Amino acid sequence: MTQTIDIGIPEAKLTDIVHGLSKVLADSYTLYLKTHNYHWNVVGPMFLSLHTMFETEYAELALAVDEIAERIRALGAPAPASYREFAALTVVPEDTDRPDAQEMVRRLVSAHEATARTIRTMMPLAEGAPDQVSVDLLTRRLDVHEKTAWMLRSILA
Repeated sequence: MTQTIDIGIPEAKLTDIVHGLSKVLADSYTLYLKTHNYHWNVVGPMFLSLHTMFETEYAELALAVDEIAERIRALGAPAPASYREFAALTVVPEDTDRPDAQEMVRRLVSAHEATARTIRTMMPLAEGAPDQVSVDLLTRRLDVHEKTAWMLRSILA
């Protein structure tokens, strides 16, 4: 923590919450990059529908990463903001190849599910603090990731 914050959450819990939110931010930003990459590079019979869907998803993620980073700032800590920091914190794997459209969808399902798992591990920290603002943010993010994973899985069915 870079400064003392007196909002009714003990400093040790603030530190844990900030670390957890930083992981959620890293997963979300990495997912944003993956989705934007797929938007640019998707080809094939499903091009138009996937191109449009991926654009909607990365636009939503762009807003989300800002909200998560601003929550970290509101808790008095600097938000991670470099590829190096995100790579060290995320569980969402970076692509090392050029997947086809079906594989893009599979990988996005996996990335949204991984992000949901990160959020779920973070929730008890925020609930126990108690940090209702972070709980609300995390609940909304969890809903988006679970719903998006469901929609993407439906494409693969």
